Amino acid sequence: MSHVTYHIVQHDGGWAYRADGTYSETFPSHDAALKAARRAAGEQRIAGDTHGIVYEDANGEWREELSDGQDRPWTDVEG
Repeated sequence: MSHVTYHIVQHDGGWAYRADGTYSETFPSHDAALKAARRAAGEQRIAGDTHGIVYEDANGEWREELSDGQDRPWTDVEG
């Protein structure tokens, strides 16, 4: 199981959360960003459906895999 941490940070004149190097939208306050991060972290833990996926890898080869909807990350929020 993977782990994702949502960090509350100052960003673009306000506050945002960052996970795996990606920033959320900007919020007017730390509390608003924290609330949004907690909601996003909770939603990410919810299981989904199992689907077949097809993608092109870095070598230009096409791959097929089964994406297990039960394989959800453990999440937490810091900040």
